[in-house]
This record gives sequence, structure tokens and C-alpha cells, in this order.
Amino acid sequence: MELRHLRYFVAVAETCHFGRAAERLRLAQPALSHAIRQLEAELGATLFARTTRQVSLTPAGEFFLAEAQRVLDTLADSVHGVRQIAGGRLGLLRMGFTGTAAFSHLPRIARTLKRDLPEVALDVNADLLTPAQCDLLRSGDLDLGILRPPAHGEHIELRVVESEPLILAVPADHRLAHEPVVATPDLRTEGFIGYASKDSVVNDAVTRSCEAAGFTPQREHQAAGTAVLLSLVAGGLGIAMVPTSARALPLEGVVFRDLTDAGSVELALAWHTGNDSALVRSVVDVLEPALTSPGTVPTATTADAPNPEGSP
Repeated sequence: MELRHLRYFVAVAETCHFGRAAERLRLAQPALSHAIRQLEAELGATLFARTTRQVSLTPAGEFFLAEAQRVLDTLADSVHGVRQIAGGRLGLLRMGFTGTAAFSHLPRIARTLKRDLPEVALDVNADLLTPAQCDLLRSGDLDLGILRPPAHGEHIELRVVESEPLILAVPADHRLAHEPVVATPDLRTEGFIGYASKDSVVNDAVTRSCEAAGFTPQREHQAAGTAVLLSLVAGGLGIAMVPTSARALPLEGVVFRDLTDAGSVELALAWHTGNDSALVRSVVDVLEPALTSPGTVPTATTADAPNPEGSP
């Protein structure tokens, strides 16, 4: 039995007319009739009751119609899936995010993929530092990463999507909380809260910014991630310089302020250079313009000003 026999049978069954079915199939009617007789002989059953006036399905034909349609629908779905996968439009994308990127960029990424690549499922791996993401990209456990350059190790390709200025996070009752803009040299006497990782790109940027302002930051506390870091700031244990995207993680008791003469940190899409996945290529092509367009990172608002209750 060939697939064409199923298509021929379905066409006749849906039209109940050999002539109209032949026109739909662009096939000569005698050839269609012969093919249906071959199919009936192979099945050992009569599928159509034929008279000079009409053609109708037998009970066996009604059963076979449902089965034939199921087979053809399954085949059509399979063909669609293969073409989508080959074109990078279907599959599971395992994506890593560093620091605050999951808060500030994941919503836009999810919306963009849902709109432009709706058959791509997203597996999110949050709060991964750049070195860990690079290792996972090389091992094949991640397909794509949102990380802060530079990449650690070899064979990682980067596409920078943003440069984030450093901003200041201070307790709501801090002397600088009422200043609309703070100069970096004004922080020379402050105790800093930094990231615990020795490979923190943000720590390095903070150090460079402070040294350019004439002092070395005194780190009195460390945190594994931004959420804990901001909690320590809210607790009055120190101040912190963080990427602008930290504004996407508001916390009661923390006020964000812009800094003059502060440095910045980049954010980039990253993937393994040996990854020839059509899915990764498609996702990068879709996400790069979405992430580089205005509006990715939250900007300062009046909500950053402290209120009498001490919340931002």
C-alpha cells in the first residue's frame, strides 16, 4: 500500500464522486478508479458502494477513512516538524542568564520568542556567572547564554547587545539617598558590598571606576548574587555599585541613584563556536535586534526616591 492510495481514497470519500476527486487530484478518472480497486483488493474489503447515480462509503470504508485521515495528518505534522527543526524554528533552547539579566531581559526574550518563534520552548537557567556559562556552552549543556564579557576560555562567540552603566544602590536612610545624582569620588569613605565570585565582571568594573576616581573600594561584605547583595544594602551593611538592570529588582529599603564618571559593563549573547544548530542561529537572529532596541533596561523613575516609610 502506498501513501498515494490513501490520498486517492480520501479524495473520493470526501467528494463521493470519482470525477470530482480526479479533478482535485489532477488525475485521469480511469487511473483513479483502477487505484481504488487495487486498494480494495489489497485490503480484501469493499470501501465504496457504487451505483450509476451515486458513490457512498461502506461501513468498512467509513472506518478506513478515519484511519487514513489520521495517518495523513500524522505524516503532515511530521513533515512540518522536520522542516521547522531544519529551519531552526522548532525545538528546546537551553538558555543561561547572568546576574540581573533574568529579571531585566528574560521578559523581553520570552515575548520575542513567543511572537517570532512560537514553536521554540525555552529552558531557563538563571543566576549563572560568565565562567560557568562558558563551561556549559562548551560542554553542550547550554545552547545560548546572556553573560558579561569577556568570555572565559576558548571557542565562545559573543554578540554584544548592550552596555550598562553602573549605578549606586544605597540604604533608603543613607546620606546619599536624597541626591538625584552622585559623584563617584563621594563614595571613597563608604563600605562596599560586592559579589563573592573572584571572576565577577561587575566587581572588576567597580574597582576600575573607583580607582579612576582616586580611591580603592573597601569591600566589607560579599554576596553570591544580586538579590542577596541588595538585601545587605537594605540592611544598612554598605553600599553597592551595580548594573542599571538591577533596577528591575526593586527591594524595600534600597534606593538607586545614577553615578557620574562611573564605568559600565557589557551584556552579550554567547554560544559555542562549534554549535552549528539552526535553532541557535535563528534565535540569535531574532533576539539581537530585540535586545539592542531601546527600552530593554529600566530607567530611573520617581519611584527611586525614598518615602517616609523608607521604601524605594
